[in-house]
Amino acid sequence: MAIIQLGNDPNSPFPAVSQAAIEPNGLLAWGGDLTPVRLLNAYPQGIFPWYSEGQPILWWSPRPRSVIYPANVHISRRLKRRIRSGKFTMTVDREFSRVVDSCANRREEGTWITPDMASAYAELHQLGFAHSIEIWYGDTLAGGLYGLAIGKAFFAESMFSTVTDASKVALVYLCQLLEKNNFSLIDCQLETAHLNRMGAENISRKQYLKILKQATAMDASPGAWLDA
Repeated sequence: MAIIQLGNDPNSPFPAVSQAAIEPNGLLAWGGDLTPVRLLNAYPQGIFPWYSEGQPILWWSPRPRSVIYPANVHISRRLKRRIRSGKFTMTVDREFSRVVDSCANRREEGTWITPDMASAYAELHQLGFAHSIEIWYGDTLAGGLYGLAIGKAFFAESMFSTVTDASKVALVYLCQLLEKNNFSLIDCQLETAHLNRMGAENISRKQYLKILKQATAMDASPGAWLDA
């Protein structure tokens, strides 16, 4: 099946996710742009951009889908001790750009967080949709993660750690915030062993889209992601 090129209009429709390729898993479309309009249309449909420098923008909707239900995050006994030690402190949206930059710079083999991607999510942050969790070890930014909150769904994009367990602490803190505020799920996109150990599970595309439709139909205004 041919992969469809998106139109120039940010409001031009995406193809149905049922048309996504089996191999490579989930490749749906290419082209378009990273404007807030396009991105805020994509995520509630289960579509996200993922590409490397020098490639056109590629849009994906893989199956199965890796998700974490906030109440089901797994916290090992060792991690509980780390959290209870009091050595880490946590903040929200204090250093969004630093978190994105740290996520981009943590991989020696390169990153999909291109300058255009970083700029796009910075704009979504300014609009109140993209958010960061920061983990501090003393005065040092030791770890964190960032993603989008739309309705009661959180779309996790990337995480980093420079101190052992800091990214795990960030995920636990995020889950606690989301559970408190009645979020349905964290979209992790693709399965990894690390996320599975933290409680991620694979669900079918049909199940994922059903949950996503309900979650994103809730109050999706920028300031509504944390009600409490």
